[in-house]
Amino acid sequence: MDCASCVAKVERLVGGLPGTGEVSTSFTRQTLKLQLDETRTPRQTLEQHLRSLGYVPTLQGGDPATPVTHGGGHAHEHGHEHAHGHSHAPAAGPAQPWHQSPQGRLVLLSGVLLAAAWVLSFAAPALSTAAFVAATLLGVWPLARRAVASARLGDPFSINMLVSLAATGAVLIGQAAEGAVVVFFFAVGELLEGVAAGRARAGIRALAALAPKTALLLPDSAAGSAGAAREVPADTLRAGQTVQVNPGARVPADGTVLGGTSGVDDSPVTGESVPAVKSVGDRVFAGSINGDGLLTVRVDREASDNTIARITAMVEEAEASRAPTARFIDRFSRVYTPGVVLVSALVATVPPLLLGGDWHTWLYRGISLLLIGCPCALVLSVPAAITSGVSAGARRGLLIKGGAALESIGGVRSVAFDKTGTLTAGHPRVTDVHPVGGTREDVLRLAAAAEAGSSHPLARAVLDAARGLNVPAVTDARALPGRAVTARLSGTEAGVGREVTVSSPGHAAALTDIAQDVQAQVTRLEEQGRTAVLVLLGEQGGQVAPKVCGVIGLRDEPRPDAAPALAALHRLGVRTVMLTGDNTRTAQAIADDLRRAGAPELEVHAALLPEDKLRLIRDLQAHGSVAMIGDGINDAPALAQADVGIAMGGGTDVALETADAALLREQVSGLADLIALSRATMSNIRVNIAFALGLKAIFLITTLLGYTNLWMAVLADTGATAIVTANALRLLRWQPPARPAAPAPAAHPEAA
Repeated sequence: MDCASCVAKVERLVGGLPGTGEVSTSFTRQTLKLQLDETRTPRQTLEQHLRSLGYVPTLQGGDPATPVTHGGGHAHEHGHEHAHGHSHAPAAGPAQPWHQSPQGRLVLLSGVLLAAAWVLSFAAPALSTAAFVAATLLGVWPLARRAVASARLGDPFSINMLVSLAATGAVLIGQAAEGAVVVFFFAVGELLEGVAAGRARAGIRALAALAPKTALLLPDSAAGSAGAAREVPADTLRAGQTVQVNPGARVPADGTVLGGTSGVDDSPVTGESVPAVKSVGDRVFAGSINGDGLLTVRVDREASDNTIARITAMVEEAEASRAPTARFIDRFSRVYTPGVVLVSALVATVPPLLLGGDWHTWLYRGISLLLIGCPCALVLSVPAAITSGVSAGARRGLLIKGGAALESIGGVRSVAFDKTGTLTAGHPRVTDVHPVGGTREDVLRLAAAAEAGSSHPLARAVLDAARGLNVPAVTDARALPGRAVTARLSGTEAGVGREVTVSSPGHAAALTDIAQDVQAQVTRLEEQGRTAVLVLLGEQGGQVAPKVCGVIGLRDEPRPDAAPALAALHRLGVRTVMLTGDNTRTAQAIADDLRRAGAPELEVHAALLPEDKLRLIRDLQAHGSVAMIGDGINDAPALAQADVGIAMGGGTDVALETADAALLREQVSGLADLIALSRATMSNIRVNIAFALGLKAIFLITTLLGYTNLWMAVLADTGATAIVTANALRLLRWQPPARPAAPAPAAHPEAA
């Protein structure tokens, strides 16, 4: 299938047959999937109709003689090869060279006959006419067969019918030379469409080929042992297994690093140009390239569900979800093409019958109008640009699920952000350490000792801050939910036997007196939207109230790219709003930090339940199109309600499935890139439509005035198609607009 009109033609044909349902055609994979009740339409009949239109089907994944029953009918998947056009190998393989395809051979043979006829026009004029007729008939025959098949199946005004009528008419009025040129140019145009289609699919095929075919599997008992690895096919890996990734090798599956540290190049998958250092706990993508370190990785997703497979599926979904502009053009062309035939017939007959015009002249002009009216360029103007835009986004970590989503994103007036995991990193970290009578390191060591056995997010933040310090051993660790964790120092620590407590301010006040300056520190941290905890150290025997060793402030901090992203959206004229379930003080503190980092004023709505987010999205929609970006399960209703839902790539599966697009790099700055890509795509579409219609209008006038001949008329169609397609393919080289670099986060004085 060479273009989106091929897809529409196949789906229209199959959808109109009795007993067919769930028809899905993939332009990228060159496949047709459907439910078929063979008691109403035998599969042989379906395949015969497809062949009559020029698509040769091949049954995939089963024995044609014993189809698999599914859902009361038969589930079939067919791969198509365009019998007259650019020929494609199966979806997994590369496309064959153009000159080896049926369409390529037709173009070469037609070209040879045309050249021979032109030579004979000088040497033997009588024979040249026969050669021109032969060249015309050779090119018209496959077009006429498909035109008749389309008419028989309910589509009488196809492009093939217009060209067949024009070429045949040229022969009948003694213009065989121009008829031969017409079908030759049309054949070249179809060949160029096929080559362009192959280029559009090549990026997705290359993406699918990124994941390595093999992996080094580690037995469970030998996880982390390089010598125990054995090579297995990558598509046999299962979630929970452990693999070894050698330096310079590609990561075989989406997973989490269990051991090792290395720079990993994610650019093949996310488009991120700078390798990221990955260590224990970090996520890696299938197809990424490991640097100079040895990594042990736990497999989180099977091959059929990894990032690459999901990107490919999203691109295929984009084909199925047609943009509103594309649907309008399709509806318009169904009226436009019969109108062209009617106008051509009137031009050919009315002047001779009513005005005494010359029959030959007006028949010639009517035939020219048939060619000028071919809607190829118009029909291709939208889907070619949409496919290129979706592919360009996928290569840069911007996943768009459909043409409708790509078109809508550029028109959003407001963007609603979830806070946690979107504008912020999604996990707290230690931002402040205020020692009381000791050092910062002493406070962190004692706090980490008490938190060592906890999996609470705040505990993990304290342990991360204390990494590299000599944390004392403890015994009798216990937790008081919502209040404190305590443990007793043991081993060779100087304070062995003393109790360490990490406590909320309220619980600490019940255990001991809080000095005024310490209370002031707690108040200041809470006013900044931070969580304050106190570190207490008790005396042996517990007879004396514990003393405060220090205050630790923790907060889920803004992403480094959040402020530049908000500034970029502001420059695009987009209103920004924060919707969060967190408390108002914390949400406003995050907004204030973003403003100080260069972001424009951010509208804040806090302490929201999921239904509150829905209500606010509806309120925003009263003022224009709204995009919602989030990463959690609680964001799914708002993502679905918004005109465009966008998920962070590291978010939950529920958010990713609900959203219309996803930011694979987990950088909120990708949102401005999405809007810029959408606007570039829509601008490309407007240029294509204006060019296609403008060129046809010019040639319509020049034809009626007698300045345009047949071969120039076919250029109005074939040339416009080639230029529109080339313009759409420019989007494959689209780059995000340059923006100021994100400022480095300011260091806290205590961290110095």
